[in-house]
Amino acid sequence: MVRVRRLLFLPLLLVLPLTACAEREDDPAPEAAGSGDFPVELSPEGAPSVTLEQRPERIVSLSPSTTETLYAVGAGDQVVAVDEMSTAPEQAPRTDLSGLTPDPERIASHDPDLVIVESDTDGKLTESLAGTGTATLVLPAPQSLDAMYTQFELVGTATGHRQNGADLAEQTRSEIEKLVADTGDAGTELSYYHELDPSFYSVTSATFIGQVYDLFGLTNIADQGDPSAQGGYPQLSAERVLEADPDLVFLADTRCCGQDAETVAQRPGWDTLTAVREDGIVELDDDTASRWAPRITDFVDTVAESVSRAAA
Repeated sequence: MVRVRRLLFLPLLLVLPLTACAEREDDPAPEAAGSGDFPVELSPEGAPSVTLEQRPERIVSLSPSTTETLYAVGAGDQVVAVDEMSTAPEQAPRTDLSGLTPDPERIASHDPDLVIVESDTDGKLTESLAGTGTATLVLPAPQSLDAMYTQFELVGTATGHRQNGADLAEQTRSEIEKLVADTGDAGTELSYYHELDPSFYSVTSATFIGQVYDLFGLTNIADQGDPSAQGGYPQLSAERVLEADPDLVFLADTRCCGQDAETVAQRPGWDTLTAVREDGIVELDDDTASRWAPRITDFVDTVAESVSRAAA
């Protein structure tokens, strides 16, 4: 049930635990309370526009990616509750609220003036919360890195930290571009398999995650001629992976499912894979490798190091 729940959430948040070195807390420079030129109109891509009359002081985040971004732009003190899957940063006020099945009554019990969610397809949550005077900001999963940077800026604007949001977007963009440039064309002759769980669910180049790998020129064995098939999240087979013999295997199921280089090598026939024989099994942080949050630079850095090592 845990696996199914996680896979259902992946298309919404692009679906990838905290360690001191992995957690990104940039401690942005403080901005004056009330800054941001309120009222502001927010127009997120793929979601309704929202006007905020004043800076929100009680924010509920039901989006793990947005929770991380809120703290990164300096709005952490305004966050009063986050959903059960918002595992970072550690100090976020985590609750058992659900972003998958949001309960308006339980959300309202936190007395928010702004609620941020990833999806509200029927508009019922927005309508229910509007009755309590609470604004709802829907931030769907971005479809590209540029869309992610735009969301960083939007979160900054929505919370009265406009400059911090712009700085975060530029800093993240610059870090990623440098990592890619430093790696050069080392990945153009390499193939990879990205594993979401041990039943061989994967991602194609059509997904946000797949686009990160595309930056390095890697060939995705899950594309199979149609990257858009199965919504970009196909279930492969052991035979398919063995036949493709990828140079790199990226495991995004280390925490959820206990997978690592040793368990992969023990799978029937997998000891013959190039990735196994040549130390190309890469153990990822599930969350970092699935969220469009500032820590995505950690994921990109891991990919860059793995590509450089495999190409050496």
